[in-house]
Amino acid sequence: MPAPNLTTLRQQLERTIGPTPWYWKSFPAFRSLRGQRFVWTHHGDQGPVAYLITLALEQEPDQPRLAFNTYCRPFPVPPHHLGIWCPEASSIRLTCFDLDQLKSFSLAEIAGWFKQSTDRIYSASAPLADFEVPCTQPPGMHQIEVPPELATVDELIVPTSYKALSSDHPAFALFVFYLQAGLVQVLPQKWFTAAQYQVGKQWIPRAARDRESNRLFGECFGVGTFLLEEDGCTLAEWIEKGV
Repeated sequence: MPAPNLTTLRQQLERTIGPTPWYWKSFPAFRSLRGQRFVWTHHGDQGPVAYLITLALEQEPDQPRLAFNTYCRPFPVPPHHLGIWCPEASSIRLTCFDLDQLKSFSLAEIAGWFKQSTDRIYSASAPLADFEVPCTQPPGMHQIEVPPELATVDELIVPTSYKALSSDHPAFALFVFYLQAGLVQVLPQKWFTAAQYQVGKQWIPRAARDRESNRLFGECFGVGTFLLEEDGCTLAEWIEKGV
């Protein structure tokens, strides 16, 4: 495999989806099977819907179809569906919606209570599929049952907190979902420990795979951007510090 091009990695990371609300501008544009275009809106930092991110039709931005609380990441589900993953207690939740079936709702329905709740996603329409994978999975490759609606996704890289047995054990992991194959690979980040980092204040919001070298890389909030060794668990080098 060729050595990663650090300039290219920086460009790829800029396009990598991160969590709500901080990375909402990284969210991809979505177009439904009927050709309807959807847009994202950040509702500011004041008031009863502060920090919420909503999805609406381009021509009806004030009539949301989905609302996200913190730590949600949308992702495309070919050919025309919208997937979302988010943390749920001690598991990772993956869900999928048909954009054309999403019903509009008023922001008044969620004003005040939603951002204070433990609910991550609000919708007036039921998802096509919804399942969870425990964050307690041991390192390695595991078979999972994937709903057919999500089985068109090749790879989804999910950074998540990981239960550390001590301050010297990994406190974060990358769960690499191969949804087409019904597999998840758990990659504890051996370098990210409570002994070395301020877990919670410092964390991994997003990660991706370099298309040329096949190596994983990502962002450690409050520290910098990193490149992993081929094992996907060991820090190879910092692409940039102080990001």
